[in-house]
Amino acid sequence: MFTATTTAPVNIACIKYWGKRDTKLILPTNSSLSVTLDQDHLRSTTTSRADPTFTKDRLWLNGVEEEIKPVGRMATCIAEMKRLRKELVEKDSSAPPLSTYFVHIASFNNFPTAAGLASSASGFAALTASLAALYELPSAPTELSLIARQGSGSACRSLLGGFVAWNAGTLDSGLDSHAVQIAPETHWPDIHALICVVSDTKKGTSSTSGMQRTVETSPLLQHRIKHVVPQRMQDISAAILAKDFDRFAEITMADSNQFHAVCLDTSPPIFYMNDVSRAIIAVIEEYNRVGLLPENGGKRKAAYTYDAGPNAVIYAPAAHIKEIISMIVHFFPQQETFNDPFGLFGAAGVTAALAPGFNANVAKTWEAGSVKSLIHTKVGDGPRRLGQEHSVLGDDGFPKYLKQ
Repeated sequence: MFTATTTAPVNIACIKYWGKRDTKLILPTNSSLSVTLDQDHLRSTTTSRADPTFTKDRLWLNGVEEEIKPVGRMATCIAEMKRLRKELVEKDSSAPPLSTYFVHIASFNNFPTAAGLASSASGFAALTASLAALYELPSAPTELSLIARQGSGSACRSLLGGFVAWNAGTLDSGLDSHAVQIAPETHWPDIHALICVVSDTKKGTSSTSGMQRTVETSPLLQHRIKHVVPQRMQDISAAILAKDFDRFAEITMADSNQFHAVCLDTSPPIFYMNDVSRAIIAVIEEYNRVGLLPENGGKRKAAYTYDAGPNAVIYAPAAHIKEIISMIVHFFPQQETFNDPFGLFGAAGVTAALAPGFNANVAKTWEAGSVKSLIHTKVGDGPRRLGQEHSVLGDDGFPKYLKQ
């Protein structure tokens, strides 16, 4: 059997991508930068199989078959990967002609799809990595990112671990619009993330339609593209290389706020955050106010960021994560037991608490379940190839876990 299974990570941007200058090639209006999160906690697992008996290319996402539209993004990615395999075979006639076979692809996410947790990014990255493994391509991650980008823009950043920039590029061909690694996960492993899942349902305005509306109607977006993002890309890259969390946090929060301001500047306005989202911002801002006091070190201890959805991602040094979780649980009681992958709280579990000097009046205590779940993870690596035993396709070439 010609088959390959890979996993790919979620990435969460600190400098946001919002707007396309080419909707077909998915060329962005500005560069962006993200943190790759650990696949041990958030991942897409994809198996690809090529077989001469298959009658057409087919794809299943979380056990449900998805249509591969002839000129759609999925078809584009598959065709591009087949093209690279064909070029390889032309140089080595002994290689099996896999590009002439149809493929079956099955992908599963271990987190909610279409809820603002970058499922399309990890999904298209896993697809690209799986086909690259299936076709035994020698392509480097940056080269593969050119193809993953055509499926989902932010997917190009999930092909690398650590801290990753997506350079917008200037060429109409898109050949200079690719992902590059600013620093590997081993450079700054101290960075952890707490994801506050405020909603796990499909959002009302998709990122694709939302950003095009913004490009067409927002004057603020044009100011952001020309005058704000280029400097922020330089500044946050320098902060990462220097491991300067205070500066990293300042830039990350400012860019998140401006991204949502641009959404509000759209006509009609787009509202991705809700009252719970804004309450989390108030809590983190107060936490940082306390941290910035001279007697407490004079530095920020956490950074919030929001993509196109209400879910918060809180970046922080590992030393502060336990305190942050206790603080979030104080204001947003949990209905479910917190999954504690790093063993911070022991058998007793999470206890709600506030840091000394914290003003508890910055937010009300919300009803249990307002934040549906908390996911604690950290900076992680890029796609991983798995053994045949991890295949999500059965021996018959169909998903092992079909939804009825």
